[in-house]
Amino acid sequence: MTATIFSMEVIVIPVTDVDRSLRFYVDQVGFSLDVDYAPTAAFRVVQLTPPGSKCSIQIGKGLTDAPAGSLRNVYLVVTDLDAARKSLLAHGVKVSEIRHKTPVGAWDGGFASGLDPARGDYASFANFSDPDGNTWVLQERGYRKV
Repeated sequence: MTATIFSMEVIVIPVTDVDRSLRFYVDQVGFSLDVDYAPTAAFRVVQLTPPGSKCSIQIGKGLTDAPAGSLRNVYLVVTDLDAARKSLLAHGVKVSEIRHKTPVGAWDGGFASGLDPARGDYASFANFSDPDGNTWVLQERGYRKV
């Protein structure tokens, strides 16, 4: 029996102002614009992809009935959280302080300030929101492999 392969390729992000969100994700966060298609005034799909990702996001009109700003905690995994945070801040994105899981090696849901001392995979985080309040989590993985 052949195993079924599931591939996450697109996440729809509910927004109020497509153009404002497009500028935020391209100009401030650094996503690439793949598609901007609007065959009617009632339907528009804009597809954007984070650098290096195989999964894209879509914003637009007529894509979802979810309330704008209702998406929570979509993870963007980065190899250098400190550098990613500084870049976002330099582009005007409000990013939380970095925090890491504690206690190290026996995580019970607690966090401490700063990067994980060992720069362990999946251990350090920061957050930001888009203009509508959809929330994103930056997570570090692969720091030593860079």
